[in-house]
Amino acid sequence: MSSASTMAVTEPAPQPPLSTWPALDGPFIPASIILPAILRGESAPADGGQRPPAPPAAGAMPMTLLVLDRLTARRGPCPVLQDITLSIGAGECVGLIGPNGAGKTTLMRAALGLMPSSGRSSLAALDRQARARAVAWLPQNREIAWPVSVEQLVSLGRAPHMAAGQQPGPTDRAAIEGALARMGLAGFRQRIATQLSGGEQARVLIARALAQETPLLMADEPAAGLDPASQIALMSLFAQIAGSGRSVLAAMHDLGLAVRHCTRLLVLHRGRLAAAGPPRQVLTPELLAQVFGITAHFADGPDGPIFQPLQVIA
Repeated sequence: MSSASTMAVTEPAPQPPLSTWPALDGPFIPASIILPAILRGESAPADGGQRPPAPPAAGAMPMTLLVLDRLTARRGPCPVLQDITLSIGAGECVGLIGPNGAGKTTLMRAALGLMPSSGRSSLAALDRQARARAVAWLPQNREIAWPVSVEQLVSLGRAPHMAAGQQPGPTDRAAIEGALARMGLAGFRQRIATQLSGGEQARVLIARALAQETPLLMADEPAAGLDPASQIALMSLFAQIAGSGRSVLAAMHDLGLAVRHCTRLLVLHRGRLAAAGPPRQVLTPELLAQVFGITAHFADGPDGPIFQPLQVIA
């Protein structure tokens, strides 16, 4: 990934009161816990904020990180998602694939409790604070609203682990530094996030999700807007996260990346789960024709599996 520019950076104007800041992770993190200590360098309150209980250590991580049971979502009278039942365990890198309009974003938002649904989601059943420690969410819409530094924005990922006004401790600093390094952003830490390119902003928001250090990371088209090298590096990172015992659920359109880096694929078609399993078992010629309307070349090469779409089926 590219190194940072050495040009001088103008200090940002004073920010609005913290209570007016949007919650950058949707409803997961209330504005009251988006930390002044992170954003404005304020001291902890005199009465001392206490760090919330820590999530389970990696060795004590629950084996099942997400359970959906007959999850159904509608837009008006129309069912967009119908009777989805699945689970995601520890150590998985799961690709959620399907054509445009299949329901991928709806599934993720409903699973997170961000839209009305029926059925059961283990994550939606949690309160906001517990959910923010159980899952990090990277939505498809990645607008950065405030001109804060890259380091400040990535630091927001630590909000679920800290009390309001609390200064980041050694564990928080290590998570922030690790996320910056993983996304190749260490040299960008003082750059203003809104002044970066679209691809660089995408990397910053991914770093924020990594800094959250949750058992599960859910990402909606995380490779969109990234150059080929960054896409491969990101998917390799997701595979490493799975190898460490955490898990990733990523909605994606690049089937070649999904085949090479995902341990399992979930295929959505017209709001229903059409197939689930290892890539080789799932991406059969019959499924590719029925769901995607394409033919493809799928082979095992010396450097791993190779998948290349070939033709549209008329």
